[in-house]
Amino acid sequence: MMRTSLDVSRMTRSGPDGYTAALAAALVVAVATFLPATASHAQEGKGRIVCWKDKSGKVVGCGDKVPPEYQNSATREMDQRGVTRGTTESTEDAAKRRAQEQQTAAQKEAESKKAAEQKRQDTALINTYTSEKEIDQKRDRDLQQADIQMGQMKTSLKNATDRYNDVKTRSDAAAKDKKGVSDALKEELAKTTSEKQRFEQMVTAKEKEREDITKRYADQKKRYLELKGEAPAQQAGTK
Repeated sequence: MMRTSLDVSRMTRSGPDGYTAALAAALVVAVATFLPATASHAQEGKGRIVCWKDKSGKVVGCGDKVPPEYQNSATREMDQRGVTRGTTESTEDAAKRRAQEQQTAAQKEAESKKAAEQKRQDTALINTYTSEKEIDQKRDRDLQQADIQMGQMKTSLKNATDRYNDVKTRSDAAAKDKKGVSDALKEELAKTTSEKQRFEQMVTAKEKEREDITKRYADQKKRYLELKGEAPAQQAGTK
């Protein structure tokens, strides 16, 4: 059977989509007149008319077979009356759709896991405390322990700072002497400097931990009251 096609790329470079659609329909009728009347009844699938599109989605040709250079393009298949019988998306669009579907599925899975984790935490919260007051008491105990550790670290930091200041003073004095700073003094200065920095970092970390404790129990109490359907104790009786 002779291959019949009509290139409409030049005819559809401009103009609204409605014009392009109307032109494509007209082309279907025109192409149909070139297809042998007996061929449409010879075997199943004969007599179909396919219009293919470019990357912008414009119809650039119609015929009984998609040209090799447009095999990855979107197509629209019609019968000889111009009735759409099927469509295909371009390879590029299909890849984008699959990527979007995978992203949506991953997002749903993440949301499902988050909901399950929240449910687990809620159950643990209700089973751990019997009142808002118990949450405050547990917070205060944790803060007290953090404060004890903080005090110990600050004492260690003060001692380390004093040692550093002493070595730094001796090092500065030696630097002014003709002999200069000895290797032993340099090593001692490096050691006290490192020790001082280490305790400074520990104190900073403990301060952050204390802030986290306060926030964590505040969040727990808020969620606990939400689950219990109660108002915070400090708001009781207010209007």
